[in-house]
Amino acid sequence: MKRLSILLLLAAGAFAQTTPPVSAPAKAPSPAKAPAAPAKKAAPVAAPEPDRPPGLYWIINTSLGKITAQLYEKEAPNTVRNFVALTRGTKAAKDKAGKMTVRPYFTNLTFHRVIKGFMIQTGDGQSGDGSGDCGFTIKDEIVPSLKYDKPGMLGLARMDRPNTGACQFFITDAAYPSLNNQYTIFGQVVDGQDVVAKIASVPKDSNDKPRTPVKFISATIKRYGPPPTPPAAP
Repeated sequence: MKRLSILLLLAAGAFAQTTPPVSAPAKAPSPAKAPAAPAKKAAPVAAPEPDRPPGLYWIINTSLGKITAQLYEKEAPNTVRNFVALTRGTKAAKDKAGKMTVRPYFTNLTFHRVIKGFMIQTGDGQSGDGSGDCGFTIKDEIVPSLKYDKPGMLGLARMDRPNTGACQFFITDAAYPSLNNQYTIFGQVVDGQDVVAKIASVPKDSNDKPRTPVKFISATIKRYGPPPTPPAAP
């Protein structure tokens, strides 16, 4: 009996030694951190629209800055319509080849005459020196109440006789009373008179033409507020 007990004990010990050890459960790997999303760039904030009185405005982009003028559509309606149509490209005018072409006229022109303390002039899309022919003329619209009594007045350039204006114009750099009742006034600069002064001051040749071209790059028409009420039919 003792021998059997000893044998059983020996067998139990042998079994215990041959049983494979149980390993501890492996730790789960830590979840990989997701890459941080790239920070979104803030959208550019548009410049606020200027608060302007109701009216029609001409925005002129030049190589030296932007000029904004309010157009006198009530006082000089035909002149304003002419310049609006040329700007928008709905009216034909001569191109450099002398052909009547419908296109946005005030694109890539130059200021061909600048005089500090007087005015800057542009609008010749044919020759670029002021001698160009636009292919048509419009009548003067002289309004006695409108005067060249301050800088920034828009005037219709013409030849040395009445009713010969077309698409050239000037902007005064100072008051110039001698122009009163001679040249149609069709607008007033409301923003960018410093640009007018800068253009008027550039170095120029003996013909008052800038030595380094000052470009009239483009122009747009923008209305603020409702259009004016048309006059009642008789």
